[in-house]
Amino acid sequence: MITKKFVLNADDFGLTQHHNRAVLEGYVNGFLTSASLCANTDGFESAVHDILPDCPNLGIGVHLNIMEGKALTDCPLLTDSEGNFNIGYGALILKQNNKYLLGQIEQEFRAQIEKIIQNVKPDHIDSHVHTHAIPEIFKITCKLAKEYNIKFVRTQYEEFYFIPKLIKHLNFKYPINLIKIALLQYYTKINRKTLDEYGLRTNDFIIGVGYTGMMDSDAIKYGLEAIDEECITEALIHPCKYNNATKDSHTKEFAITQNKNLQDNIIRMGYDITNYKNLE
Repeated sequence: MITKKFVLNADDFGLTQHHNRAVLEGYVNGFLTSASLCANTDGFESAVHDILPDCPNLGIGVHLNIMEGKALTDCPLLTDSEGNFNIGYGALILKQNNKYLLGQIEQEFRAQIEKIIQNVKPDHIDSHVHTHAIPEIFKITCKLAKEYNIKFVRTQYEEFYFIPKLIKHLNFKYPINLIKIALLQYYTKINRKTLDEYGLRTNDFIIGVGYTGMMDSDAIKYGLEAIDEECITEALIHPCKYNNATKDSHTKEFAITQNKNLQDNIIRMGYDITNYKNLE
């Protein structure tokens, strides 16, 4: 009996048409099983009406977003005078006990969740730039997940692992990503207690923090090899499929969804490739 579960999730679904196209082709022609939908972005309507009808078994998450784009509500502590989000991650950490800020975050999160629920039933919640991981904001997220009967909330415990390619570790992003791992591991230990209080579920491990901006099939392969226990492991990617010859980190992440050798390797490692909808 397979007891190891693997979820390949595309964050930023609905951000642009390029992200939407990647989700469609990743699902139809690859092994993408899950995507997290932004409610406040230009590609939302197309994601819901043009993409989702062709992806009947795709798991959908709420990708809470208070870092980019326009707010759905009046939340001046998070936005500029035009209603565009302009608060940084560090400021959210420092101000996470400000009750007025938390009130505006809850108001905006609620509006985003309700907009998505009007169009599709989500099976998990996560966030843009991991803002919901900040413990006081995580409490709001769990409160809303319970209220709207969303069973899973993402946590970000990633095992330290090493891809045996020197070029990966000469990238300026790598030491910054190691700091992110340490911070998010610490937050996860706190946040799992909150999950227990609300009776919610989460993934055991994440893949996609340590090699943020450098994700490829090797990052998935070596990340999974570092885990040797029964678990739910989620790999988060940010794939784009452009309509020209553009190549960047997003096209590399799209290529993950098309890699049949990787898919076979994951299955040989004992993982059932699934999504949170099936895990409910």
